Amino acid sequence: MTDKTMPICGDDYPLTEKQQKLMALARQLGRDKFAGRAAQLDRDAQFPFANYDDMRDAGLLGLCVPEAHGGHGADYATYALVSAEIGRYCGATALTFNMHVCTMLWSGLLSEDLEMTPEQRAQHREHQKVHFARVVKDGAIYAQPFSEGGAAAAGAQPFGTTAVKVEGGWKVNGKKIFASLSDAADFFGVLCTEKKPDADLSRRDTLYLAVPRTAPGLTVEGDWDPLGMRATVSRNLVFKDVFVPDDAALMPQGLYFQAASRWPHMFMTLAPTYMGIAQAAYDFTVAYLRGEIPGTGPVKRRQFATKQIAVAEMFIKLEQTRNLFLRAIEDAKVDPSKSTRLRAYAAQYTIMENAQDLARLAIRTCGGQSMLKSLPLERLYRDARCGALMLPWTAELCMDRIGREALYEPGEKDE
Repeated sequence: MTDKTMPICGDDYPLTEKQQKLMALARQLGRDKFAGRAAQLDRDAQFPFANYDDMRDAGLLGLCVPEAHGGHGADYATYALVSAEIGRYCGATALTFNMHVCTMLWSGLLSEDLEMTPEQRAQHREHQKVHFARVVKDGAIYAQPFSEGGAAAAGAQPFGTTAVKVEGGWKVNGKKIFASLSDAADFFGVLCTEKKPDADLSRRDTLYLAVPRTAPGLTVEGDWDPLGMRATVSRNLVFKDVFVPDDAALMPQGLYFQAASRWPHMFMTLAPTYMGIAQAAYDFTVAYLRGEIPGTGPVKRRQFATKQIAVAEMFIKLEQTRNLFLRAIEDAKVDPSKSTRLRAYAAQYTIMENAQDLARLAIRTCGGQSMLKSLPLERLYRDARCGALMLPWTAELCMDRIGREALYEPGEKDE
């Protein structure tokens, strides 16, 4: 099928030259490479190693590595647009790409907006050199295991995975679940809590450490046979007295807590994947009704009013989703206003909910053939169903935060 679809942002959205080039590169890889592999990867629940080889060769693993360190120096919005383009062709590749790229984004661009002492800043600069060189020169892949099965990933309590300071580094103990790239990452960016003598664990003592997959004491365990996003291969990580050196820090001590409080859009980086899935569901439906999908016969179905109305409904929902997405990624910055923060929650909720609804409408509109695994719609539907469940901003948590923060100013309580 010839790709006649418009860019993820629409064909009239103002893009920089860098954004145009990077989005075109992601689109070319997605169309020519990733799309053809997606069904088999999904069926076998296999990680997309070949897709990562392609992205490595194209330089995309360094998307958010600063230019001074040999990367593309992409900002938040550029990352989001590129990731959404990838999501149109392979949701699992886009979702895991998020884990890798956002490790670089958090350690790089985002950290520049945070308050540090001169000593912290200087040390962070040295640590950045280590991590960025691994990606740019060695092609290393970083993961970002987050969930532990409790409230820590939602920001309600300290992470249960702990790190104790020892000579020359840290000793890490704990467990992470749903650890995407568990079979592929060279380094796991682990969020853990510094365990201090005679003190309770505190969110203010969160550490962000890069643990090598080869580190003694680190094991990957558990089966992986989920409903959707099967090719992310998100198994469990268990840390038993895992030593990591001081230069493993991806952020200085205490900086993650500051970032989580002041840079809320850092938790919206899963959304571009699902924006891409939403677009893919619409694109497929239009092509199918026009008789342009190989293997489905040359029959055009676009002349029926019911199909035209369904496409209109999908287009309206897609445009609502796209415009909130674009506004939110433009908004991303340190210390956003209240309305900006609430809009980010609303964008996350809308993208995750509307992606699955667009996939539902696509299946209903395209009819019986859409159930076949030879076509992508059933995979898009299953992948889309997973988005609203993903921490730290699940659909339920977004609703909770919008309601609470709209009704209460900071520090307010009921008598």
